[in-house]
Amino acid sequence: MTAITVSGRRESGAKIALYVAGFVLSVIVFAAPLLFALFRAFQPAQVIENPPDGSTFFHLTWQNFAHLGSEAHLGEAILNSAIVAVVTAVLTAVLSTLAGYGFAKFRFRVSNWLFGLIVLTMMVPFQAILTPLYLELNSMHLTNSLLGLILFYTTVNLPFGVFVMRNAFESIPPELEDSGFVDGAGTTRMLLSVLRPLILPGAATAALYAFLASWTEFLGALTFLTNAKLYTLPLALVNVQQGAYGQVDFGLLAAGAVVAMIPCIVLYVGMQRFYVAGLASGAVKG
Repeated sequence: MTAITVSGRRESGAKIALYVAGFVLSVIVFAAPLLFALFRAFQPAQVIENPPDGSTFFHLTWQNFAHLGSEAHLGEAILNSAIVAVVTAVLTAVLSTLAGYGFAKFRFRVSNWLFGLIVLTMMVPFQAILTPLYLELNSMHLTNSLLGLILFYTTVNLPFGVFVMRNAFESIPPELEDSGFVDGAGTTRMLLSVLRPLILPGAATAALYAFLASWTEFLGALTFLTNAKLYTLPLALVNVQQGAYGQVDFGLLAAGAVVAMIPCIVLYVGMQRFYVAGLASGAVKG
C-alpha cells in the first residue's frame, strides 16, 4: 500500500481514502440542507406545496424574493434584528470578558461555587423561566422595547460567554502577567493591551454565539414585543407568510429563511478560525 506523508506522519492510502470519504460525507450532510433550502426559495409556492414532479421541479423564479421585498415592514424588521443581534453580541463579549478575567485571575472563597452556579444555568432552558423574566422586565418598563430584548438575550447568552472567557484567560501563562505588572501595567492596561490579543478568539466566540442565538430567536421576541414597528425578522416573517384564510405561503417563508441565513453563514465563515480557537482555548494549559 502506498504511503503518503501528512503533517510529518506517514499515512497509508487506505487511511487517506477514508479521510477523503469522511470529508465528502460531512460536506454532503451539512451543505445539502442549505442548498436544498436555497433551491426551494426559488420555486413557486405551488411547486413547494405539491408533491415533487419532474416536470415542474426545476421551474425557478424570483417571485418569492420579489414578494418578500415588496413588504413594507420587512426592511424595518431586518434593521431591528441587526440592532438587537449586534448590540447583544458586543455586550455579551464585553461582560463575558470582564467576568471571565475576574473568575480566572482573582481568587476568593466562593469563586468556584459562583462559577459552577453560572455554568449550571446553562442547563436551564430560558423557556422555563420566561414568565418570571417577563414580569421582571414589565416591572422595569422594558417590555415592548428593543433595549429589554437586548438585555434578555444578553442574560441568556452570558453563562456560555463567561465559561469560554474564563478558559481563555486560564490558558494564558501567569508569567506573562507578572512581566506586565513588573513593567508598571495596571489591571486595565494589562487587560486591554497585553492580554487582549490572546483572548480575542474567546471574545469572538462569545460574540458570535450571542449573535447567532439572537438573530433568529422567535419565542422571546414574540413574548416581549407587541408593537409591529419593533418586530424582529422572525416575527415579521410569521406575519407576511399568512395568506387568505390563514393559508401559509411556503415560497415566501423559504425566501425569508434564506435571507435570515445569509448573515449567519457570512459571519460563521468569516470568523471560523476565531470560533474554533475560542472553543479550544483552555483545553491545553501552559
